[in-house]
Amino acid sequence: MESVENLNTNPIEIADGVYWLGYTDDNAGLHCNPYLVRDGDEAVLIDGGSRDDFSHVMLKILRTGLKPAQILRLIYHHYDPDLCGNLPQLEAIINTQELRIISHMENNVFIRYYSAKTPKLDYRVINHEFTFSSGRKLTFHGTPFCHAPGSFMTFDEQTKTLFSSDLFGSYDANWHLYVNLEKHCGMCEGQRICPNTGKKCPLYGIDQFHKRIMPSNTALSHALDVIEELPFERIAPQHGGILKTREDAMVVIDYLRRLQNVGIDYLVAEKKL
Repeated sequence: MESVENLNTNPIEIADGVYWLGYTDDNAGLHCNPYLVRDGDEAVLIDGGSRDDFSHVMLKILRTGLKPAQILRLIYHHYDPDLCGNLPQLEAIINTQELRIISHMENNVFIRYYSAKTPKLDYRVINHEFTFSSGRKLTFHGTPFCHAPGSFMTFDEQTKTLFSSDLFGSYDANWHLYVNLEKHCGMCEGQRICPNTGKKCPLYGIDQFHKRIMPSNTALSHALDVIEELPFERIAPQHGGILKTREDAMVVIDYLRRLQNVGIDYLVAEKKL
């Protein structure tokens, strides 16, 4: 297990050239996960973080040995401030004419309010992909209304890492870099305390996050269909912990498919409108 000091001061390489740039805060209750994909002298920053995250994120980028000007693209899976808040600071320190933002047209309308400076691309217009000079490819996959109209995910073909944005996110003060699942988790019913271990259930925070953040069972089910078609080996969400194996991810997918009354469906069922 990584020490808190190491987590908070160093980039953590979760796959070849893929770095977690977040930090842990036991008082947060919601951990945000910026990621860097580096390929030689080129890099892409995914969901770069809030305004207050900037110093942490940039320090970790520098500790990979990368120069800010080598960041070619900023990918934003939607437009929330926990992803986009430090965009102006990133632009200022990257400071190149080549920098581009990749997102979705629906997101770019709002991302422009963080900064109008950097040209903004719709991933659909660039053929759903970005290719490094080496040929390493990132592909983009739409997950509309999970939770924004223009939400999507990024898949690194080389490491088979899926950056899932809010999908697989979690509310959890008992945070770990990796979600720790055991055999009995496959039968979990989403209780706050696991009856098998007496510890906090690693799926409970995921349960609560999806019920509150995802708008409906229909949107969530469609996104899970998209995910299952991809040959991923790990899932790196924007909140919560990383799912380090496909087997762990499938446990969570099965659990999410069993959820009832997600989003507006919950409010309608409980007549709490």
